[in-house]
Amino acid sequence: MPGDSLNVNNKAAAQNTYDAIVIGSGISGGWAAKELTEKGLKVLMLERGRNFEHIKDYATAGKDPWDFTHRGRATAQYKKDNPVISRDWAMYGTAAQEAIQDYWVNEKESPYVQQKPFAWWRSYQLGGRSILWGRQSYRWSDLDFEANAKDGIAIDWPIRYKEMEKWYEYVEKFAGISGSKEGLPQLPDGHFLPPMDLNCVEKDVASRIKTFYKGQRHMFIGRVANLTEAIPGRTKCQFRNRCWEGCPFGGYFSTQSSTLPAAVATGNLTVRPWSIVTKILYDKDTKKATGVEVLDAETNKTYEFYSKIVFLNASALNSAWVLMNSATEIWPNGLGSSSGELGHNIMDHHYMLGAQGTFEGYGDSYYFGRRANGFYIPRFANLFGDKRDFLRGYGYQGSASRQGWSRDIAELNIGGDFKEALTEPGAWSIGATGFGEILPYHDNKITLDKNMKDKWGLPVLSMDAGLKENELKMRKDIIKEIVAMFEMAGVKNITTWDKDYAIGQGIHEMGTARMGNDAKTSVLNAHNQVWDAQNVFVTDGAAMVSSACQNPSLTYMALTARAVDYALGEMKKGNI
Repeated sequence: MPGDSLNVNNKAAAQNTYDAIVIGSGISGGWAAKELTEKGLKVLMLERGRNFEHIKDYATAGKDPWDFTHRGRATAQYKKDNPVISRDWAMYGTAAQEAIQDYWVNEKESPYVQQKPFAWWRSYQLGGRSILWGRQSYRWSDLDFEANAKDGIAIDWPIRYKEMEKWYEYVEKFAGISGSKEGLPQLPDGHFLPPMDLNCVEKDVASRIKTFYKGQRHMFIGRVANLTEAIPGRTKCQFRNRCWEGCPFGGYFSTQSSTLPAAVATGNLTVRPWSIVTKILYDKDTKKATGVEVLDAETNKTYEFYSKIVFLNASALNSAWVLMNSATEIWPNGLGSSSGELGHNIMDHHYMLGAQGTFEGYGDSYYFGRRANGFYIPRFANLFGDKRDFLRGYGYQGSASRQGWSRDIAELNIGGDFKEALTEPGAWSIGATGFGEILPYHDNKITLDKNMKDKWGLPVLSMDAGLKENELKMRKDIIKEIVAMFEMAGVKNITTWDKDYAIGQGIHEMGTARMGNDAKTSVLNAHNQVWDAQNVFVTDGAAMVSSACQNPSLTYMALTARAVDYALGEMKKGNI
């Protein structure tokens, strides 16, 4: 980081006691480190993967397409060695293949068991998936926080929007979220930088949707963690639209561009990469954690580090793995297992379906730049008097664009006319993908499989989760409604798709260590503390009680900042 010196503790065992330990360096782990260090605590951040420096280590961000050995494509051998990551978008477009294949975990070294098809996208490096995330950032409302209680599903959230509102604003101001204020009860407005623009076709379709549905449906620019104005320490988005390669400009929120520099600036942070946390150490007399056990991923040596509090932010599934692997004679199924809910209630957002078509007119209109964003259509199903044959709802994300020079023109196939035609932009098209809520089912679960081991001899996770009737009904509705909206708006030649979806493909894993009001039915309390060891906090996706249909990362940020604030208060009182 320019101007700062990152304190990297690669091998040292002597310096092993800190005020706080943060396990994981992704979106929520970065926030935990920032908040804890800024409040004066000496913090050790443990990352199981490699060190990864801002600017220097974005190896492909400055490359042109012709600079790649395989012209941007992943090789057949890579796809064979990594079948999970090869299922989805990372292996579809030329820009998203060779450029980022080193960001994903080596699947041979880190296998897992799929009792049902399950896609687990892991990125083991400093910053985790914050370097790769889609950056869509939406608040939840009480329609989401109250949904379980009203529907009689699972358990109630122990918090409401009123408690989260100030924390949403707090993290939005620091992260930098661009968006428009829409005044919708199901999608609260936030602290926004100026919004990006819809293009002319999107504006036309949005206007027709709002008019036809009498203000009950809306389409507007996405709320995204890309800066449309510079904020302290970071410049604005350059509209390169290569965000998945890492942004050397710091134009979008990531650990490397945002929370890590803030934590480093305090002088209170130590980062130790290549550190696989194998268990949280527990003292049965004090009923508290004393620290963590770490396996060095390079040397296979084991170390112990100690602290007053532990923040577990390894991502929803790995955080559950750490808790389950922290079994003791008191907790034989893992730390936090007393309720029987640890590892259960896995959720994601089901997608891989939608519609697209062509739009006539606007032949004299084009757009400039590569907007790192698209439009958003928020949930309308089962709201405000609308009733469906399933619970909850879904939203859409999409965009309109003009075909470029790489299109095929059926009427021409060779010669000067063919080449001349390709110098002009083609027709406008528009498409949208649905993102639906998955309910928290107890039998959607993960367990430790001690028969299969990873490269380091550690037990792996076994996944047993899938969609059920409610989600399958919702998927039919997602297709039906986007086709109806497009037809109404004048979209032509509409085609739909519904690809095989496996839980995990939405990359929004949630729910394995849920919050709650009762230690008998939840793993964490209302402040993200593990009921069984209240100096351990879990603030990543594992803590979620339901999934809503909005992207969840902004909520992880807010929960983390809120939990750190509470933890510091409890430490001052001597309660933890």
